[in-house]
Amino acid sequence: MDIALGKSRKTRRVYGFDEISLVPSIITVNPDDADVSTTIGGKKFDIPIIASAMDGVVSPKTAILMSKYGGLGVLNLQGVWTRYEDAESILKKIASVSKEEYVPLMQKLYLEPIKKELVIKRIKEIKAGGGIAAVSSIPQDAIELGPISRDAGVDFFVLQSTVISTKHKSTTSEPLDVKKFCELMKIPVLIGNCVTYEVTLSLMGTGVAGVLVGIGPGAACTSRGVLGIGLPMATAIADCAAARDDYFKENNIYVPIIGDGGMAVGGDICKAIACGADAVMIGSPIARAAESPGGDYHWGMATPSPTLPRGSRIKVGMIGSLKEILLGPAKYDDGSMNLVGALKTSMGTLGAQHLKEMQKVDIVIAPSILTEGKVYQKAQQLGMYK
Repeated sequence: MDIALGKSRKTRRVYGFDEISLVPSIITVNPDDADVSTTIGGKKFDIPIIASAMDGVVSPKTAILMSKYGGLGVLNLQGVWTRYEDAESILKKIASVSKEEYVPLMQKLYLEPIKKELVIKRIKEIKAGGGIAAVSSIPQDAIELGPISRDAGVDFFVLQSTVISTKHKSTTSEPLDVKKFCELMKIPVLIGNCVTYEVTLSLMGTGVAGVLVGIGPGAACTSRGVLGIGLPMATAIADCAAARDDYFKENNIYVPIIGDGGMAVGGDICKAIACGADAVMIGSPIARAAESPGGDYHWGMATPSPTLPRGSRIKVGMIGSLKEILLGPAKYDDGSMNLVGALKTSMGTLGAQHLKEMQKVDIVIAPSILTEGKVYQKAQQLGMYK
């Protein structure tokens, strides 16, 4: 329903995860029987969780572990792992400086050129460790890095930008033809990010294997403040899922929707799936794993921009192993660990045996869902207010 913003503009009300709640039905399911598997690019994953292509989240080691635990980790080809042979020392330097020194240091470090040999080496390291190799690039570098990655044996290629579309206008550069790129790669290509029905529908028409949904909701991202753009995730996922369903009806091709960002605890992931996501991409929850490369820190991909940085370095702390964060057992009561267990328990309570049923559960607008009755947790900074 349109709402008057003023005499000259109409708008609409949109919603984030904190404003909605999932409603149980008359049916319940044993959580052990809940199937949380998903299929992307023709490959079945045991869990619907992808680790974000961010330097503080995914290294070759964590990519291998994500595969071991049933998910997927995406390595950032614009990151330190393809710029520096000894990436670990660079990551330690990023973690060691003050907040005043951080942005200038990042801008300096990321001036180092991306090296073809390191792109190949990192992909082969992941494959040699038994992992599914997935890498991410901005569209501007994809024409060069895509074929290099494909020939090195990469399994998934992610085209990722703050905002991406099929109708890019530029007087200084030739836009990437996504359809031709997908044909060139001959492997599953995921693309993002977007938040609208129309853009999702147009991206699906290019032959991509999945669409990333979310602009600016990440814990370290400041794009919403710097650029003033974005859409709260509950509405964004629901709108883009509608495009997926309409595209399937029209073409009999199912292109998964991946909610990307804005999810810190298990309940957020449950809500993302309920809004229509087939999988989620998360950064800060994975950055808290002992095996993650950020050294207690997590930062946005756009931070190194030489002219307009859009990402903070946030201290997330280390709370346990990657296995504990994904599969448990949880050592904390705030939803930060055993994310898959939380999803299965939520599905069981809601009567959903698999993700497609989870996408159909009742959702209500509930702005008090995180505050009602929680006065002691809030006052004592426990549980949901930790």
